[in-house]
Amino acid sequence: MLADDMACNPRNPRPAEIFNNVAEQINVYGDDVEVDYRGYDVTVENFVRILTNRLPDVTPVSKRLLSDESSNIFIYMTGHGGDGFLKFQDNEEISAVELADVIEQMWRKKRYHELFFVVDTCQAATLFEKFYSPNILAVGSSKRGEDSLSHHVDPKIGVYVIDRFTYYALEFLEKLKQDSQKTIDDFFHCCPKHLCISEVAWRTDLFTKRDYRKTLLTDFIGNVRRTDVVLLDKQTLESISLNSTIEKSSDESNVSKQQYAYSSQMPIWN
Repeated sequence: MLADDMACNPRNPRPAEIFNNVAEQINVYGDDVEVDYRGYDVTVENFVRILTNRLPDVTPVSKRLLSDESSNIFIYMTGHGGDGFLKFQDNEEISAVELADVIEQMWRKKRYHELFFVVDTCQAATLFEKFYSPNILAVGSSKRGEDSLSHHVDPKIGVYVIDRFTYYALEFLEKLKQDSQKTIDDFFHCCPKHLCISEVAWRTDLFTKRDYRKTLLTDFIGNVRRTDVVLLDKQTLESISLNSTIEKSSDESNVSKQQYAYSSQMPIWN
């Protein structure tokens, strides 16, 4: 979901491209980036409907979150926010209580197995203070009462390019490989206070099934699929015929011998 069309904004000197710094080293809007909801489609209602799968039947697959009880979900949010809320389009907001209830609906509807929530905004930690569902890890760019500060300005467009937390988080993630052994705990410390200025905060108390310090970041980011190998017993194996052949039915052979005659509208049997 991308609220602002930064790539095609008339003030963008590099049309169809968005960079993470003034040196224009990393294009974060490459050919492999898919935006399913943009502009005025980015609303609190649509966000909630996507997560809870309460979408109209005509909604295409590309605009759905096709998850189940075995899925690990990664949610990243950024924008203007404050104590217990995050703005959408500067005319509506989602509260920490609403967000917590949405995730609880996801859990009850078996929409996730584990969930990693990352938010970069002012007083970011207040957005996940109300979470109460199991198997959640959450990290925010600032604590209650703190602003989330920008990193640097681009004089060509006259605005700050990126926030500090997202800048260093992206720098950390760009080095990640599919076989990386970096953990969630490593990510928590990717932007220390002397870099972020604000103090990064996180929650791990809802994540009780395994140690977050040993949980790989690629379990949520990197599209690494785990495969479960099921060992079959001898009886089950013998019941499966690997060399079975499909015999043509007599009806099928009879059909092939029948002749067709055509009318002006449709084929009919003779």
